[in-house]
Amino acid sequence: MCTAITFSTKDHYFGRNFDYEISYNEVVTITPRNYKFVFRKADSIDSHYAIIGITANIESYPLYYDAMNEKGLAMAGLNFPDNADYKPFAEGKDNITPFEFIPWILGQCATVAEAKNLLARINLVNINFSSELPLSPLHWLLADKKEAVVIESVKEGLKIYDNPTGVLTNNPPFDYQIFNLNNYRTLSTFTPDNHFSDQLDLDVYSRGMGGIGLPGDLSSASRFVKVAFTRLNSVSGDSESESISQSFHILGSVEQQMGLCVVGNQKYEHTIYSSCCNLDKGIYYYRTYNNSQITGVDLNKENLEGEQLITYPITDKQEIKMSN
Repeated sequence: MCTAITFSTKDHYFGRNFDYEISYNEVVTITPRNYKFVFRKADSIDSHYAIIGITANIESYPLYYDAMNEKGLAMAGLNFPDNADYKPFAEGKDNITPFEFIPWILGQCATVAEAKNLLARINLVNINFSSELPLSPLHWLLADKKEAVVIESVKEGLKIYDNPTGVLTNNPPFDYQIFNLNNYRTLSTFTPDNHFSDQLDLDVYSRGMGGIGLPGDLSSASRFVKVAFTRLNSVSGDSESESISQSFHILGSVEQQMGLCVVGNQKYEHTIYSSCCNLDKGIYYYRTYNNSQITGVDLNKENLEGEQLITYPITDKQEIKMSN
């Protein structure tokens, strides 16, 4: 499972936890403007916005998990099992496979508003990347510097939800996740008054008691509530260092530790990496389960007029700074 967020200080940020039990040798991939995007059922695109994000290191096609483009539009795909429903080919539609969805949107759109125009014509078609790599059931968080939406392809069709929380996890569908926040409206960052009874003088024995009832388990519904509460009440300075640090702290509130979620024989779901993109500056930051030091890759320091993918291996070995 996974968690994605938006976050704003002076600049605007977009990030995610990628939670899974196995790695596909992920790399940071920059797709320059003249890399030719070849789509299975749509016309190729020879020229497009440059894109940076993390991809699976499989063949030569950029299978993005999450990414942003040079205009500051960002997108992440999150697991959505049993609810994601991809469709047969449909005449008169832009038939895009889910693994092409992020490049299709980020390659052509500078804002969420522009993306909504494309989404009105899109049909997420049920075509696997390969026989060895079938489609993942996904839904997506799409955001720019002003707004965020959630995109879900379900049996009823393509659903697009405005997202005032700026967060997304997994199941259940987004409309339920938003409604479920009503059950937590008593949460507060302040010490609560005693409403239990005027016959009891109940003690404020600890700080943080306004957060009693905030979920702490690893389920996607609980993570949605916790990360929404954390993100919406988070306070940060405006510097780049403070902003990216706070973004990773918000994601850290719902990160998954190895051993707590068993998914197979000696396999445990855990937070393989966390990312944070500066949508204003075009810098992609990440840290991994094995390396808590933040690593950055600057999109604008590359030759964005090229035709070949640019990749940087993930730095996954713990880097420790000794003081003596």
